[in-house]
Amino acid sequence: MASVVFYFQLHQPYRLRRYSIFDSDTTYFDNWKNEEICHKVAAKCYRPATRLIRELVETHDGRFRVSFSLTGLVLEQLQRWDPDVLDDFKALAETGCVEFIAETYYHTLAFLYDRDEFIAQTTKHRDTMAEVFGQRPRVFRNTELTYNNDVAGVVEDMGFDAILTEGADHVLGYRSPAFIYNPPNCATLRMLLKNYRLSDDIAFRFGNQSWPEWPLTTETFAGWVDHINGNGYVCNLFMDYETFGEHQWADTGIFDFMRHLPEKVLAGGKNDFLTVSEAIDRYPPVGEVDVPHMISWADTERDISAWVGNSMQANALHDVYALAEDVVATGDDVLIDDWRKLQTSDHFYYMCTKWFADGDVHKYFNPYESPYDAYINYMNILDNVRGRIAASAAPKAT
Repeated sequence: MASVVFYFQLHQPYRLRRYSIFDSDTTYFDNWKNEEICHKVAAKCYRPATRLIRELVETHDGRFRVSFSLTGLVLEQLQRWDPDVLDDFKALAETGCVEFIAETYYHTLAFLYDRDEFIAQTTKHRDTMAEVFGQRPRVFRNTELTYNNDVAGVVEDMGFDAILTEGADHVLGYRSPAFIYNPPNCATLRMLLKNYRLSDDIAFRFGNQSWPEWPLTTETFAGWVDHINGNGYVCNLFMDYETFGEHQWADTGIFDFMRHLPEKVLAGGKNDFLTVSEAIDRYPPVGEVDVPHMISWADTERDISAWVGNSMQANALHDVYALAEDVVATGDDVLIDDWRKLQTSDHFYYMCTKWFADGDVHKYFNPYESPYDAYINYMNILDNVRGRIAASAAPKAT
């Protein structure tokens, strides 16, 4: 039997407003633009896709099952601007056929710079999932599937049962992402690795009319899933939720494809759908996968160069995390929340100077004219944060 493990990621950052060095306003975020984008993506993707998944769960009597992670930031924005979408996710949670996965609340690279901050953000997200959806996550995925052996060790110590990451060729070698693995030196933690070829067939190639497999039919894709039988246990399809309706527009047929895929996969009774936790409970690990260096699901290199690949990014990341002790010491909840929103990985992605094969990806929803514009704007805001810290620490006049 081959089990399809669908995992969808939802995230929207708080995009920054234009901020000059002479600006002193502590409102850093362009909430007009953030609201506009939230409404746009909710209309094109979140609303229709979530209702379709609820329909598929009901149509197939609970045999269609999926997993989600929603960052704390997208939860906040949906609650503020599109609360009916959040209600749709709560209704999905009540079906018992959908699992919610933990990550860093603010969608950050905190693991690389501040382990205490990483644990604090992950704990906050885990608690939020329990509060909003009634599930305390057993599974963790780091921001953009960034991962190495050290991440696995910390995540196991936090009590998680499994972790998701990219099935990068240079990591797997001859092995297949169709099996479950252990990280080295972890007694209980399981690894599920993305089948990037089949995931990307849906997420990136589906609407490409020059792709040899276009148009991709449900029969063809279900056949590819069936080929895993005898060669593995799981077909890990990990992708951005915005694949449906945003990256792949409705007129590509992506919603019809999803509507009919479960029927084709389930036909014959040989294959099924599982949540991540169900997969690790059913299938044993077959060995270890050693990942000493950081990987991610981004770009052709599957590394972290999209966020830390140039001196602007390195400088901005260093400077924001250098403020950690002083920001937390203020005890100012608003300032701490602003600082954590400034850690969101998107801000550094906008500073990326990689183009070539990955250029269009880096331009997606990018509010800046250039990476240099993104850097200058960000550093101007960070300078204001330093001023707020200094003002908080200054003796109060009696």
